[in-house]
Amino acid sequence: MASSGKRKTTMAKLNRERRLLERRLEKKAKKDARKREAALHPGLPSDTLTGSDTLTGNDL
Repeated sequence: MASSGKRKTTMAKLNRERRLLERRLEKKAKKDARKREAALHPGLPSDTLTGSDTLTGNDL
């Protein structure tokens, strides 16, 4: 049985999937960089908020 020569996936879908993969790789690289930085400098404050970082009506 011969395979069909028709393309099963459109170029638009292939491009969307490629962009999604690239964004995921960039996000993973940023996350890994933050982990490495935190490991090198454990005493520095992080960019994330904790429960004590939030403002209340009394803080203003």
